[in-house]
Amino acid sequence: MSTHAWELLSNRAVATAAVVYFLALLSHLVEWSALVGRRRTAVEAPALVNAGDVAGGPAEPVSADASGNVAAADESREERVAMFGRLGYLLTCIAAAAHLTAVISRGMAAHRVPWGNMYEFTVAGTCIVAVAYVLLYARLKLAWMAPVVVAFVLVILMVGVLVLYTPVEPLTEALNSYWLVIHVISAALATGAFTLGGIASGIYLLKRRHPDATSGWMSRVPSLVSLDRVAYRIHAFGFVLWTFAVLITGPIWAHQAWGSYWNWDPKEVWAFITWVVYAGYLHARATAGWRGRNAAILAMVGLATLWFNFIGINYFSTTSQHSYASLPAVSSVLTPEGQNPTLTGNALGHNLRV
Repeated sequence: MSTHAWELLSNRAVATAAVVYFLALLSHLVEWSALVGRRRTAVEAPALVNAGDVAGGPAEPVSADASGNVAAADESREERVAMFGRLGYLLTCIAAAAHLTAVISRGMAAHRVPWGNMYEFTVAGTCIVAVAYVLLYARLKLAWMAPVVVAFVLVILMVGVLVLYTPVEPLTEALNSYWLVIHVISAALATGAFTLGGIASGIYLLKRRHPDATSGWMSRVPSLVSLDRVAYRIHAFGFVLWTFAVLITGPIWAHQAWGSYWNWDPKEVWAFITWVVYAGYLHARATAGWRGRNAAILAMVGLATLWFNFIGINYFSTTSQHSYASLPAVSSVLTPEGQNPTLTGNALGHNLRV
């Protein structure tokens, strides 16, 4: 296949993944609405039965047929909830497969790893979140996380497509290194893990407000202890990868590209701030016995610094040595005669943004 064909396949796979993610989200929303319907039935049925007591008269006995109808309705609703839950997960698996196809075909089109600019990193990063969720779904029993994960992946993927899209182009000189594979993939994996862990921590804070919920979506969320444990395990895994990316491969690549291991670049500084926050999170849990609310809040602070480093620094900093990663700049293009690449100011807006 030609480069154009691979790029076209990648774009169509992204579009397919977005549509199927949307269908998966709708399925989970229907599942949630069925849970709310179960709550209504549970509340209204006793009210009807005890209407006689409220009016001052004797309570009406519930007939066997009536109780049988209620039981049948409850069973039908439970089946509907389970069916839409399975359908949502199946659609998420299909979307994740299309998403992965988009990442691979983008790499085939570019003849390199498919995370050389912000668009590619966004597509690859959201793919990691989706695939990690699919793989950990049964092991960590993450069905309760479904609507949040699917909505997050869909929104960020659409932002990448609508705002960050960049056609396939060669890498800039600073990015043309094998350290791109090592450094960025470890950072992307850590970003995916921290995002899942942050979602778990955010849901923990919501669960604390309704700890005894017996209906609706919150009734599917596990106990506070389980949520806290899942968030901790995912964050611990992500922290190892982030340490490798920020404190090992990043400085080595910086020395190779710029001649210095540390340059006080805004992106480097914020990556280190993120590392410090998550290190504090893990240290506080291990030594100070932090659990629950305080740990979840600290994890959310870490997630905020992570995504500010990814998005905010790229668009608000004008001094970063990672400027090739955020702002349009001159790009390499071939002359009509097919000569060596030359720099042209007319290529503004089409250069790589990481």
